[in-house]
Amino acid sequence: QVQLVESGGGLVQAGGSLRLSCAFSGRTFSSYGVGWFRQAPGREREFVAAISWGGGTTTYGDSVKGRFTISRDNAKNTVYLQMNSLKPEDTAVYYCAVNPRGAALRDIFPYNYWGQGTQVTVSS
Repeated sequence: QVQLVESGGGLVQAGGSLRLSCAFSGRTFSSYGVGWFRQAPGREREFVAAISWGGGTTTYGDSVKGRFTISRDNAKNTVYLQMNSLKPEDTAVYYCAVNPRGAALRDIFPYNYWGQGTQVTVSS
């Protein structure tokens, strides 16, 4: 059974930084593509970033491009999301998810395992 556990969320002032982690267990992590999504109250879940199985391909949502960086360490079964220059509109619950295609996918539907989420709050 695949399990994903996010950590690293919290309260930060605008302009600050946070690094989220997503720890994976249960299967061969290096075969999965990984994505980060976020959901603010009253809004649909939004794509943030994704990385392919080997880390060679990454893609970002337009609202975070140039500020967020996704990376992975397959030896540690962990994916990271470095978030810099945070804005109040980045406030949301952040989820990591994996897809068995191994690709960096922006669409939510191929992702078949999800973590429980971690809250990120950016104050103005």
